[in-house]
Amino acid sequence: MRLLTRSLLTLFAFLFLFGCAAKQMSTPVAFEPVQFDKAAYSSKVDNFLIIFDSSSSMRYPLEGETKFDKAKTVVNRLNVTLPEMGQTGGLRSFGHSSKVSNSSTELIYGMEKYSTANLDKAFQKIVEPGGTSPLYKALNDAKEDFKGLSGERNAVVIISDGEELPGNVLASAKALKEIYGPSICFHTVLVGDSPEGEALLQEISKIGGCLGASGDCGFFTTADKLLNSPEDMACFVESVFLDKIAAPAPVVVPKKEIVKEEVWVLGDVLFGSGSSVIKPGAYYLLDDIAAKLEEKPGMSIDIQGHTDNIGSAESNKELSSRRAQAVKNYLIGKGIMPDRMTTEGFGFSKPVALNGTEAGRALNRRVEIRPF
Repeated sequence: MRLLTRSLLTLFAFLFLFGCAAKQMSTPVAFEPVQFDKAAYSSKVDNFLIIFDSSSSMRYPLEGETKFDKAKTVVNRLNVTLPEMGQTGGLRSFGHSSKVSNSSTELIYGMEKYSTANLDKAFQKIVEPGGTSPLYKALNDAKEDFKGLSGERNAVVIISDGEELPGNVLASAKALKEIYGPSICFHTVLVGDSPEGEALLQEISKIGGCLGASGDCGFFTTADKLLNSPEDMACFVESVFLDKIAAPAPVVVPKKEIVKEEVWVLGDVLFGSGSSVIKPGAYYLLDDIAAKLEEKPGMSIDIQGHTDNIGSAESNKELSSRRAQAVKNYLIGKGIMPDRMTTEGFGFSKPVALNGTEAGRALNRRVEIRPF
């Protein structure tokens, strides 16, 4: 009976613990990478190398998953976020299990024209961590990885927990710097929470110096920050790999200056009643207009004749046209080119005053000159 009771208690405890664990498990959220507009960016780097820590210390759990799995997630998300822009890329791992390679460090991918699909395919070969952590060897071998490549802008991205690293890692990083000078920079990503690892990776990132003309480069960050959101990963990718192209300055189309001139109205002082012959006393008015046209050679005018309503519409239309033509002929005589002037006759169709009085009819007998 005691044995049965003990067995039931054990079973209940197991089910209780399993139930709690099941509640704590969360459904993986699909990662939707930020899509960069290639037309708005240029590649900041000609060549890049990702150095990936596959050593045995990466087996240890970290917030419900191993550091190794978290580091792989960083690479996978970086890969699908980074746009293919003709840059040369590679990925070198160090440590790793014998299932991956018997070498302590190996160039798993590249160096070749970067392809998201090809890097992903090669990266799948790293199935589990193992071995020591010879980051210094990976940095030494990186000298050959970059050797002979075209371009003078190189980036190294190190993803590691920074733990149990034999050899002089800083010396190896500095040696790589000495070969490639200001053209190379180091970006380090800490996986885990080791203070020693963080201090080492921060020191490596400070070796980078300046990448070409793009300004200061080389910085430290953590896997947790990069995995916080697609936008955080995109920010990292942009900072390391991309330069935003400055938007072209808007083309300023010079506005055509519109000179607003008043309409010159010449009343019946210009002509006698029913006549299209210009009165000599009105010459000074037309001389003044000719002078204005001489001052502004780009100006043209439309000469419009008008009459009162005495007589037929047809005769007044003809009279208004003759008056407009008479003004044009006068101005031609003053040296104004004919193609700068057009004429129209409106008869009594556009009165400006009532034709019922003599004063009104006098106002309607006019010539209007409209500059344009």
